[in-house]
Amino acid sequence: MSAPAASVHAAGAHATSAQSVSAQLRPADFEFADFTPVAPRAGAAGLSQMVLRTDVAGMPLEWIDYREAARLYHQEQVAYTCGSLLYRLYGGVSARTGLRTVLEVNSIVATVGHTGNPGNTRRDYVPPLNNETLFRRDACLCMYCAGRFPPRELSRDHVRPFSQGGEDVWTNVVTACRRCNNAKAWRTPEQAKMQLIAVPFTPTYAEYIFLKGRRVLADQMEYLQAHFPRTSPLHDRIARWLS
Repeated sequence: MSAPAASVHAAGAHATSAQSVSAQLRPADFEFADFTPVAPRAGAAGLSQMVLRTDVAGMPLEWIDYREAARLYHQEQVAYTCGSLLYRLYGGVSARTGLRTVLEVNSIVATVGHTGNPGNTRRDYVPPLNNETLFRRDACLCMYCAGRFPPRELSRDHVRPFSQGGEDVWTNVVTACRRCNNAKAWRTPEQAKMQLIAVPFTPTYAEYIFLKGRRVLADQMEYLQAHFPRTSPLHDRIARWLS
């Protein structure tokens, strides 16, 4: 989870219709792969900044790069956009109008059609568990000593060890520094007389999308947080991390 760029401000609920853009972007006029991208904002981390894709109802779906965003415009799948301007893509000259095609890509795009992501349609969806998203869920804090460490100094601890019937699932794993993990060893926290500072939880799909983001801009963060459960521990962890 990366800090929002200092020059980026939350964009609130501002939305722009894609109609005016798609009226110029007809398949006969260009190929999306031929666009030359320009990032007009220094805070957008150049061309590596990802765009948050949602469905037409506004539910978060996935992170996409500017090429995928251009493809969605080309296929007329973009319904509207939110957030702030990330990229201005310059294409060729239209044979019909004589004007050069320009496509502006915002930090959040809402699209029509289907995706391969099951998380926004299945209530029983459980995000895949890996150390990267686990450490971000726990804000890189050891859940025993409360110290913050770089990822290379963290490990995955099973609250109830495998030897005592524990499973490798979100609700049984926490982030731990190597010292605390070694001290706890094969025991439960109660047996080791070590207290957890927070209860492990399974992220919702919106939370998982947030945790997967390598560089989340302020407007994207605000948008995703609006889709977190009100009781999500991430609200407090994000607030602490930003303070």
